[in-house]
Amino acid sequence: MPFFQDDESLAKYKATLLGASPTNIIVDPSNPKVVIVKSITLLVDGREDVKMELDNAGALGNSTFKLKEGCQYRLRFDFYVQREIVTGLKYVHKVSRHRVPVLKETFMVGSYAPKKELQSYTTPLEEAPSGMLHRGTYKVTSQMTDDDNHDWLTWTWTTEISKDW
Repeated sequence: MPFFQDDESLAKYKATLLGASPTNIIVDPSNPKVVIVKSITLLVDGREDVKMELDNAGALGNSTFKLKEGCQYRLRFDFYVQREIVTGLKYVHKVSRHRVPVLKETFMVGSYAPKKELQSYTTPLEEAPSGMLHRGTYKVTSQMTDDDNHDWLTWTWTTEISKDW
């Protein structure tokens, strides 16, 4: 018996997320996951968006986002939610340089109902590190997870901080 089975406020919350007619929405019948992360896009004002497709996460080790030191940027995630509601969706990344951990950040993405439409989340504005000591290549291990600790996608990629674009 689920712990929150008779929780009236939870039932109202789910009804609000699902709308008037909850249906079993399936975007990709061959994919059993509830959250299907499609892409991550680097957004920098005045620059063309750079998109990394996440359909084949195993092949992403060679994918790199290049940033000019001190620039301000955002990341946008495009994803589908199918089959059931996902609560507490979050994006976590760990950044390391020369195998030394440098940064760990968690971004609360939110709770989403299943939809046939692509959904997206954009991180708050961040600033790339600057200065000669910060230039170089960083390894980033990213994960999309939720409050129930489901691992919807884990992938590794690199980011390069340089003096110029």
